[in-house]
Amino acid sequence: MSEAGNDIDSEQLNNEELYEHYRFTADPGQELLRIDKFLMDRLPSTSRNKIQLAAKNGSVLVNKEKVKSNYKVKPLDEISIVLPFPMRDIEPQPEDIPLDVVYEDDQLIVVNKQSDMVVHPGYGNYTGTMVNALVYHFDNLPKRSQDYFGRPGLVHRLDKHTTGLLVVAKTEQALTHLAKQFYDRTTERRYWALVWGDVKEDGTVEGHLGRSLKNRKVMTVFPDGDYGKHAITHYKVLKRFGYVTLVECKLETGRTHQIRVHMKSIGHPLFGDLEYGGDMILKGLQSSKYKRFVENCFGLIAGQALHAKTLGFKHPETGEFIQLNSKLPDGFQGILDKWEKYLGTNE
Repeated sequence: MSEAGNDIDSEQLNNEELYEHYRFTADPGQELLRIDKFLMDRLPSTSRNKIQLAAKNGSVLVNKEKVKSNYKVKPLDEISIVLPFPMRDIEPQPEDIPLDVVYEDDQLIVVNKQSDMVVHPGYGNYTGTMVNALVYHFDNLPKRSQDYFGRPGLVHRLDKHTTGLLVVAKTEQALTHLAKQFYDRTTERRYWALVWGDVKEDGTVEGHLGRSLKNRKVMTVFPDGDYGKHAITHYKVLKRFGYVTLVECKLETGRTHQIRVHMKSIGHPLFGDLEYGGDMILKGLQSSKYKRFVENCFGLIAGQALHAKTLGFKHPETGEFIQLNSKLPDGFQGILDKWEKYLGTNE
């Protein structure tokens, strides 16, 4: 359980000062759900057994009361995990890392994130993140009261290898206003993705997303029920290249790895995706020439071919709807150019 992963007995908990390591507030529409399942979806580095042990030892609190692992989480429950040792201080340190700022005013910043950059500090990534760059370039970024993980100004994030537009709040007002827009799903987010296979028509993917029960580092689609969160992705074809297809994905929800998992679930993993099988040759010829061609394409990017191209939201101060667009990074564009040339020579 990150820092909470040590085995602590109940006598320690009763006799020592306790420190809060995590806090979550259940959504207003939260369905009844066992607390061990609720926490599994929010603590990716933790096993269900450790959560159950923590509950048995009295370190899982709901509304400041100890609960067992079979407690059913209800709407607006305040859930805490407390332990007899302080959490590691991972307050982000300023680092002089260049940022591509595409929009800035007194309330917010919009950054065009590069590939291979983690957005915020966390286990295994305490330096070199976008947040380390943000606190170097901008003073006094706001931070949510329940945020223990060093994410000043952030209201959403992008995966490490996903490029594109990300908005950062510069004031408390902007942070609250923008966070509500993302929660209410009133923002506009459109991504360009190169996927394996010939996508025949536009469509929509719906399916609950949650941490895989076999591999906690990846997400998977679950049948409707009490595991995972409801997620909706709309996609439309932009360009077909025979063995791969360029699609635009519009998000209604913003779940972890949503586009990557949803597209894989319908048989179209993202090109180059290291976690979801897109880094293998899934379609095409058996020839060594074709294999070299695809491997050369893989070499142009560090991971999945996914770019947050369009971001729209209401300005937190003026109420004006701002829509920003970004061009594809060189690596992604280079892959498309190669496929365009390949398609032209093999039509």
